[in-house]
Amino acid sequence: MPRSIGVLASRYLWAGVVEDGRLGSVRIYPEPGDSGLDLRALPSDEILEILRRQIGELAAEGPIQSVGAGLPGIVRGGVIEESPNLGQLKGLHVADELRARLKLNGIDVPVVALNDADALAAGIAASRGTLDRVVRVWYLGDGIGFGRHPHTGGVWEAGHMVVTLDPKERFCGCGGAGHLEGIMGHRAMRLRFLDMEPEEVFAAARHGDARACEFFKRWHRALAAATANSVHIDGPGRFYIAGPNAEFVDVHLLASMLHEMVTMTPLQGSYFEIVQTSHDLALIGAAVASRPR
Repeated sequence: MPRSIGVLASRYLWAGVVEDGRLGSVRIYPEPGDSGLDLRALPSDEILEILRRQIGELAAEGPIQSVGAGLPGIVRGGVIEESPNLGQLKGLHVADELRARLKLNGIDVPVVALNDADALAAGIAASRGTLDRVVRVWYLGDGIGFGRHPHTGGVWEAGHMVVTLDPKERFCGCGGAGHLEGIMGHRAMRLRFLDMEPEEVFAAARHGDARACEFFKRWHRALAAATANSVHIDGPGRFYIAGPNAEFVDVHLLASMLHEMVTMTPLQGSYFEIVQTSHDLALIGAAVASRPR
């Protein structure tokens, strides 16, 4: 079976071999036990060099067919046009740059770049044998990612979807007003609650704290609104939820709010499922997406 390598830039730099839809050897930078890494502090050249080294180590285990790179931001035609959470990558021709570096190692294979949430959606589809169906996923972390499989033309930065007209809602990392990420993003929550960490906010909501309870409902209503917009554009279906903050989601409350917002009979029938192993799935998806069709 063909072997491909998927790479991912999230809080860490990941690379993994994928064969027959299964994830094999994986490299992580920094390795477990090392000091923490803030990718925002690494120049783009250093990020590319780490990925080149990781891919080279994995390719030494056996021949590979292609490389797929899942990266945050607007990624089109192998170029990162914008990346609010990793600003140093803006404008980087990542597919060409990474392929050129790999050639120096004697690895001459196609390199495909895609949004990291799209890679996650492709990985979910591949792992569940649904590559022929529409799969959508929300990634809840420092920012809010939205992935779709199959990939179609467009920007798909749904984490920056406007979900409120309140001009005071300006916590989004991109600076825009009323964005989903400005309510749900981890960074945004820390700015909103300077006296509590996000984990403490949700714990306080469970104990009945009025301010925390109000935000708990706003947080879920924002995600329901963004999902309703997707349903009205792309139709109903299953929405997966992944990422470190997926643990805060009350699926039943979210589904109830979505039902209030989507009332046309042909558009009803969507439901939510939480996914636990998002990094592994994104590596699989990036590798699968890189293979020639």
